Amino acid sequence: MARANAAYYATHDPFADFTTAPEISQMFGELIGAWAATCWEAMGSPARVVLAEAGPGRGSLMADALRLVGKMAPDFARALELWLIETSPALRAAQERALPGARFVAELAEVPEGPLILIANEFLDALPIRQFSRDEHGFTERLVEGGGFVEIACAPPPREAAVGEIVEWGEAAQGFVDALARRVVSSGGAGLLVDYGPAQSGPGDSLQALRGGKPADPLAELGSADLTAHVDFEALAQVARTAGAAIYGPLAQGSFLSRLGIYQRAQVLARGKPPERAMKLMAEANRLADPAAMGSLFKALVVADPKMPVPAGFTA
Repeated sequence: MARANAAYYATHDPFADFTTAPEISQMFGELIGAWAATCWEAMGSPARVVLAEAGPGRGSLMADALRLVGKMAPDFARALELWLIETSPALRAAQERALPGARFVAELAEVPEGPLILIANEFLDALPIRQFSRDEHGFTERLVEGGGFVEIACAPPPREAAVGEIVEWGEAAQGFVDALARRVVSSGGAGLLVDYGPAQSGPGDSLQALRGGKPADPLAELGSADLTAHVDFEALAQVARTAGAAIYGPLAQGSFLSRLGIYQRAQVLARGKPPERAMKLMAEANRLADPAAMGSLFKALVVADPKMPVPAGFTA
């Protein structure tokens, strides 16, 4: 999964196969920018802060965030240093066009030391997972061999499973969150993780592939489709707590964006606009926040320095 996605993101425009929240509406990035500004204030408004994004896509989210920050929080704009965590040369080129002056690293460990605000939207779902199943004889792990799946007998996995169940384990995502948690505990700050998956862990095979905007066989034409799996928020929260961080969420994206004021922002943007444009703005807000659209499946999780107050969006 890791090798297939590395090849895919290096050679394809992923937005031909799927659409992320920042590509749906400028409001998503603007609200994330406002969230980051309030986070910076809660940190004590340090004179220098690293603002990082993992998996920045085309740079749309951060461009929208920085535009709002420049207007509404100029002190934060002057304090921040922008770093992007990206490995794809093609996506780096797009991000450089959208975000002139941004600096790039391949992993979180390369981000300079200091107080940190990190954003990761639909980043963790593309990290590789492991799959285990259980039958009456014990556990097997699903591996890939000769172009197909094979089941290899193994020791019991980290998560329990009943006979007939498949369970998934995301070591890469957990490693990223562990590093993030240790960083914010030692240096201050917070990370906002927005992705899709259930709030509580459960059995099931969530591996899927998208090619041309349609579901595809994950093992067909490796490197030509986007492979993703549900994010295990429960396991990530436990990893972060073990590292000493405070955890907020997972909270449904719709609730998170509503508390940040997405519908009020849509009304402001719609003011004085032609009816068609005003209706489109409200439709964008609904698509992002309505539980029947993206509002329920997607979740927001914050990993924070325990000395910080409750972050914006997570107080009822």
